[in-house]
Amino acid sequence: MSTAKKDYKRITTKSLIDMKANGEKISMLTAYDFTMAKIVDSAGVDVILVGDSASNVMAGHETTLPITLDQMIYHASSVVRAAERALIVVDLPFGSYQSDSKEALRSSIRIMKESGGHAVKLEGGSEIKDSIKKILNAGIPVMGHLGLTPQSIYKFGTYTVRAKEDAEAEKLLDDAKMLERIGCFALVLEKIPAHLAQKVAESISIPVIGIGAGSGVDGQVLVLHDMIGMTHEFSPRFLRRYMNLYEDMTKAIGNYVTDVKSVDFPNANEQY
Repeated sequence: MSTAKKDYKRITTKSLIDMKANGEKISMLTAYDFTMAKIVDSAGVDVILVGDSASNVMAGHETTLPITLDQMIYHASSVVRAAERALIVVDLPFGSYQSDSKEALRSSIRIMKESGGHAVKLEGGSEIKDSIKKILNAGIPVMGHLGLTPQSIYKFGTYTVRAKEDAEAEKLLDDAKMLERIGCFALVLEKIPAHLAQKVAESISIPVIGIGAGSGVDGQVLVLHDMIGMTHEFSPRFLRRYMNLYEDMTKAIGNYVTDVKSVDFPNANEQY
């Protein structure tokens, strides 16, 4: 059961570990630009993820694969300038860490130096262990990501729920324990059975953040544009829309067009 929320002036990796220890759930949302990050931060979100989902919601790509390291640094820099309280975690994009551990370290250093982000996130388990260890050895905090890993979508061939079979579930649990053991400060579990996610959260001491992984984990993350209803084509079971901005904005912009065409805008009070 979650305890009362503590007033953290600035969220750090230690703050998140303390939250788990104290039973306080962790809130995490994506943001990709200054204005939206300012709103998310002021609303009290604990962690802002500068996700490679920017490839989808900001650039219109079908997958997260096309976004580059330079583009991620641009988005992260914008978010960092806005946030005063939240911990800023930046996704390492596809191609920036898979080739070898030295490339992973170079990419992570660029993100930390050029954007001012507080941590990086990588997708994968034992197959990228060397890269994670090299990044951690340089003093850069790492958040892991297991389950559905969107950068491997062409390998999976589908966005369906992962780790339903015993072998994959066992590997996921082993990978989670390995990520904790080598020094990751937190872990995202995406689109896996709720009972498995809870088992992982109870098996490790670092925070487990879920997306489509049930309520038995230590926190939740959603893509901001989905949560506030700016996107409307994407409707997975795990998504709760707290607003319908697509509809509201379409109506508002339509009203503006009508007012301009009819010369109702600007009126006498709206000009000099």
